Amino acid sequence: MGMGGGGIGCPGPNGAPMTELIVALDVADADRAVALAGRLSAERVMLKIGYEALYGYPAEIRRALRELGAQVFMDAKLCDIPRTVGAGVRALVEPGVRIVDVHALGGAAMMRAAVDAASGRARELGMAVPPKVFAVTILTSLAADDLDDIGLGGSAEEHAIRLAALARAAGCAGVVCSALEVPRIKQACGSSFQTLCPGIRPAGADHGDQKRVVTPREAAELGADYIVVGRPVTQAADPVAAARAILDELGAVTRAS
Repeated sequence: MGMGGGGIGCPGPNGAPMTELIVALDVADADRAVALAGRLSAERVMLKIGYEALYGYPAEIRRALRELGAQVFMDAKLCDIPRTVGAGVRALVEPGVRIVDVHALGGAAMMRAAVDAASGRARELGMAVPPKVFAVTILTSLAADDLDDIGLGGSAEEHAIRLAALARAAGCAGVVCSALEVPRIKQACGSSFQTLCPGIRPAGADHGDQKRVVTPREAAELGADYIVVGRPVTQAADPVAAARAILDELGAVTRAS
């Protein structure tokens, strides 16, 4: 049984919204992805599909998520000319899709095209609420030396704040960023501007290819609105238990309104 249209995170005692959990279905096999979606869709989580699913088995996973009534983050990370990105967003929007992302480095006009496409397609489909468009700032797999290599001098945080301000001006609902950057982004862009944070690893978990990493509790305490966790859940012996443990960890954190 899928989730309803309400919020996923647990409200704290003061009514402030808590951090929501997104589980990344980043697996190569369609049958495994569909099975994981079936097990996790009844939990208080959103499900993320990214490159492996969108390029490898898009019809199978999208059909399964529709049938489950799952809440979905389309992690397409689109970056192209505005018209092409707008067309891509239109193709991704369908009932159940709550978030679509693009790269902030595509520029303001491209991000505005994505926001307009999401709203327009949602109206055509009769969706009460259009998907939120988030802009990817600096990938959490990049450290300072990586930024130097690609000609982006300065810190990841500085770039993330600048790109977040650009995304906000372009109409995006929030940005994809490291949880470490959340406080300054919220300070610069306002508390209602949302942050979605990958690079989250439970204490003791392998960091894999992530470099700017925090635990779920640390991300919640920093003010992240959403966190993305993949392998620590999908590769666990009991993925549902792993997801519930993270939800319990998030539920123990309260934030001021």
